[in-house]
Amino acid sequence: MAKKILVIDDEPKIVEICQDYLKASGFEVISAGNGQLGLTSARRDKPDLIVLDLMMPGMDGLDVCRALRREGNTPIIMLTARVAESDKLVGLELGADDYITKPFSPRELVARVRVVLRRSSGDTTSEIIRVGEVSIDRTRYEAILPDATVLLTPTEFEILATMMRQPGRIFSRAQLLTAVHGIAFESYERAIDSHIRNLRRKLETAAGEARYIITVHGVGYKFES
Repeated sequence: MAKKILVIDDEPKIVEICQDYLKASGFEVISAGNGQLGLTSARRDKPDLIVLDLMMPGMDGLDVCRALRREGNTPIIMLTARVAESDKLVGLELGADDYITKPFSPRELVARVRVVLRRSSGDTTSEIIRVGEVSIDRTRYEAILPDATVLLTPTEFEILATMMRQPGRIFSRAQLLTAVHGIAFESYERAIDSHIRNLRRKLETAAGEARYIITVHGVGYKFES
């Protein structure tokens, strides 16, 4: 069965381009022309992935992303203006899995959609990883702590799994980006910092203190039990 992609953008030309290339690549595509309609469609149609424009009148992409993340972990790829660097980070910190800057290559969009879906759809081997008192479960995209269970996005899961497979090893931002994307995209390394902040917020709030993901200044990050 074809994966269902929801495109939320107020620019009809962008929606048309996304639809044409995604449909030609075998995806089922639905669309919405503003944030409120997009949120309604996401709840009703249960897409496998959402392509979400950041800059929309009324309910913008950040509001939509915030609402969706309160309800689940459907993968989200944000479309952002090249000049809005701070907005990219805000979007990632709200739980977006990836972003693409406008103007963008439709082929790159298709490639990114495939990568994020591959992370989230079970195409990779299911596994449970345990380090000390922390376990993560790919079948549920959950992190299980002694006193809580927290839901992870596919990108958060992949970053955490990469570090937990080799506890104590220091990973650079570039190495974590490679682990997440699987192919060499032109990416923004500070995006990893946003995902790490999300992970810390979830794990450390549940644990009550900072003790799992350690920053090694000037180098990167590591996971300690």
